[in-house]
Amino acid sequence: MAGSRPIERLIDEFRNGRTLRATSLIISVYGDAIAPRGGTVWLGSLIRLLAPLGLNERLVRTSVYRLSKEGWLSSTQIGRRSYYSLTRTGWRSFERAYERVYSEPRESWDGQWTLVLTAGVPQRKREVLRKELATLGFGAFSTDVLAHPLPPTAALTSLLQDLDVQRRIVLMRARNDGLPTSAPLNHLVRDCWNLEALGVQYAEFLDRFRPVWRAMESAATLDPQACFLLRTLLIHEIRRLLLRDPQLPHDVLPDNWHGAAARLLCRNLYRATYRQAETYLGDVLETAEGPLPEPAAYFYERFGGL
Repeated sequence: MAGSRPIERLIDEFRNGRTLRATSLIISVYGDAIAPRGGTVWLGSLIRLLAPLGLNERLVRTSVYRLSKEGWLSSTQIGRRSYYSLTRTGWRSFERAYERVYSEPRESWDGQWTLVLTAGVPQRKREVLRKELATLGFGAFSTDVLAHPLPPTAALTSLLQDLDVQRRIVLMRARNDGLPTSAPLNHLVRDCWNLEALGVQYAEFLDRFRPVWRAMESAATLDPQACFLLRTLLIHEIRRLLLRDPQLPHDVLPDNWHGAAARLLCRNLYRATYRQAETYLGDVLETAEGPLPEPAAYFYERFGGL
């Protein structure tokens, strides 16, 4: 691909990382690329797909086995071939993450906060609930009160049902004495969410991917394999940030917040690479019935529409 040097540097940087988190990368690939196309692949084709990113056969096999033990994947043996599919638990986890990673940020906010009061939840479930609510962006206003101004409603309902605590918690809507924000509330927000550290990581993301965007804008052609590798690393990086980002409304964010620019850059790069990346996926990955099925309709709704 013309002007691909920034992409090559990005891939080399990932390959040469001190700790190659293969399991995390495979989760990114399943969620981004495999889930919309049926959720099942032949292990041998997955090994081929990941080889250019520096994951050798042994590392992929070990990682997939670990993900199976953790309940993300299940395996089916047909002849000498192993096919790995997302489990129901894996699907639900991806569904909860979907809105946070691929949806357009909600701009309007009425100044109200959603509060989850957990005092009525049995102690053995309470810590699990707090951790799961944190993955949806909730912060702890106090020991038994978690809050978010714009929570993902469907994901919250699904979470409470999965943990069977919907009859144990209290859901409330609250407003900051008629004002959307104030100095005490801003201090509370900074205490609940480590936004300064996240802002630094967003700035690093921009520094890493802006040269790639400039190179792609000037490129005459787009190589399918390079597009897949770029899209994979793009989603792998932004997913780690977005799943830690409470995605608060602008009113309560710090000045010079880099999160919005990072999401916009991610959207632009994704839209520029997804067609060629899908071509590559179709050429490399296999199911027991042959090539991957075409992406489901919801795939094309990502980032406000591809």
